Amino acid sequence: MMNIERPFRLSENFVTKYRRKKAPFGFNGLGELVYNRTYSRLKDDGKNEQWWETVQRVVEGTFNMQKRHIDAHGLGWNAWKAQHTAQEMYSRIFNMKFLPPGRGLWAMGTPITEEKKLFAALNNCAFVSTKGLAQDFANPFCFLMDASMLGVGVGFDTKGAESLILKGPNSERKVEKSEIPDTREGWVESVRLLLDSYSMGAGLIEFDYSYIRPFGAPIKGFGGESSGPQPLMDLHQHIRDTLDGEIGQPITLTAIVDIMNLIGKCVVAGNVRRTAEIVFGEADNDEYLDLKNYEVNPHRETYGWTSNNSIYAEIGMDYKPSAERVKINGEPGYAWLKNMQDFGRMADEPDFKDHRAMGGNPCLEQTLESHELCCLVETFPNNHESLEDYLNTLKYAYLYAKTVTLGQTHWPETNRVMLRNRRIGCSMSGIAQFVANNGVGKLQTWMDKGYHHIQELDKEYSDWMAIPRSIKTTSIKPSGTVSLLAGATPGIHFPESRYYIRRMRLGINSNLVPSLEKAGYKVEPAFGSEESTVVVEIPVDLGEGVRTLDDVSMWEQLSLAALAQKYWADNQVSCTVTFDPETEGDQIAHALDIFQYQLKGVSFLPRLELGAYKQMPYESITAEEYIVMKDSLSKLSFGRVKGEEIAIERFCDNDVCEIDFNPIEEIKTP
Repeated sequence: MMNIERPFRLSENFVTKYRRKKAPFGFNGLGELVYNRTYSRLKDDGKNEQWWETVQRVVEGTFNMQKRHIDAHGLGWNAWKAQHTAQEMYSRIFNMKFLPPGRGLWAMGTPITEEKKLFAALNNCAFVSTKGLAQDFANPFCFLMDASMLGVGVGFDTKGAESLILKGPNSERKVEKSEIPDTREGWVESVRLLLDSYSMGAGLIEFDYSYIRPFGAPIKGFGGESSGPQPLMDLHQHIRDTLDGEIGQPITLTAIVDIMNLIGKCVVAGNVRRTAEIVFGEADNDEYLDLKNYEVNPHRETYGWTSNNSIYAEIGMDYKPSAERVKINGEPGYAWLKNMQDFGRMADEPDFKDHRAMGGNPCLEQTLESHELCCLVETFPNNHESLEDYLNTLKYAYLYAKTVTLGQTHWPETNRVMLRNRRIGCSMSGIAQFVANNGVGKLQTWMDKGYHHIQELDKEYSDWMAIPRSIKTTSIKPSGTVSLLAGATPGIHFPESRYYIRRMRLGINSNLVPSLEKAGYKVEPAFGSEESTVVVEIPVDLGEGVRTLDDVSMWEQLSLAALAQKYWADNQVSCTVTFDPETEGDQIAHALDIFQYQLKGVSFLPRLELGAYKQMPYESITAEEYIVMKDSLSKLSFGRVKGEEIAIERFCDNDVCEIDFNPIEEIKTP
């Protein structure tokens, strides 16, 4: 373990019992591969963590946060009770009854939180409004960039369009020279200086990039290798190109989204492999709706993919025009902001507690105010034998998420919101498996009783910590890599098929590759990145009775989401409905008419044909093909992996984040 002074430690006798226990990773070695590739950190002895060590680090980090808070406020720390509670949390994480989010598995209990106090890195998602551009032009852009570089997916709106006239840099003033430090803060500050020069009429900025470490240099803490200065240099130039055309006129909606998307592209190029953005606009704004029409906006074709584009839907609106666009490429998504503001669960009376909310996160499972962050935690009801057992798990899942709200961020605006709201998101995954084994009626019961149990827990622990109750507590995230650890289907979504090939990407020199090849897994060069990346194929069987997208209609998917929004989620259910364009495309507007009263958000995805692009993350196979592949594999053992600091895919946990957009031809909208 890393040499970090911790005020709380799990009993060594307790932890020792787990050192030789086999972790219950799911899906024929897939879960173990995902863990070793993504969440196993490099230790001081040059070896990578094993699962029992990761869980220890995470649990001790969680209780460190609690103890520091309790001690700082003189609330009385009970060491015996804390040890008992921590041990139970450890057991339930180890056995994958619940899991912290991916960035929690990666960052909790590390120097990122213990020394640098970058507690923002523990949160999944955020939202920022551009409404105040006239007061502080650079703020929302810099917030998005800073959060993205910490691994937080960010949503934003377009409300700042036309709100200020850009002056542009004053060429008559002395050129200002600025040295850029080789830090996250340095990169963000450089963007702030550049944006301020356009809004405040300061002099031209000349940047010195010489202090940024060269391409390929290792990055400690978050892992990975440096991209060198080029992505930042490109971003600066693209911002200049964008804003030069806006000088002397009100800033356009397109320019706002361009800069946000360009920042996302820079973060990706800066050796963070995935980014996650969502933008919200008005349903009747053609400029907004045409953002991904690359015949209208050809300049956006290289970076438009960095955000999902959704509209603020209004109850009773005409859905037909937007639905025609959805039929083609699945966008826009829909967010009913009034439902988000007025309601907790849709089963309950409106409480209007979230009236300040302005949007949501990239996968839209959380209602959010501007500058607000949220922490999600994932539970797996199908890994429980009884409701009583599941309710016990909810205690520890809730406690992890609530504890994360104790960590202040380096953004004052964020602290003001989070100290007031304490918003969290306790989620469920493996719902398709649970329904197959137990039925929808039992799911409803577990959701309803589970929700009320969390509310009682929130009363108890908020009192203990002397902090406000959480404004909202539950959601359904789409999941992805975290659910793979536990062998669970993602969130509320149905799988493509019972039997499928799951493809994962690894660095070509990863020391995980020899173990995979030795066990008989197919490993081949990644299309388009043959010199740097390989793809491994893993056969998966979801088990008897699990219904697939071939078995369920668009309507059934929407109905299940509505059930979860009614009985479980007081935030949102992240639901991407897969539909058949030929048989269901013309029904989308009608479906929205019906479900606008039952949901807070929804997106749609046209079903892709098999082989739509090379090395798809999922490929359906037959039972016979699965048996042949499985029987060709020997026992997979990674042993004590040495010397690999793996860069986490730290943004959206959704499977969509696995998709490489480059091989896919962008569909032109009409």
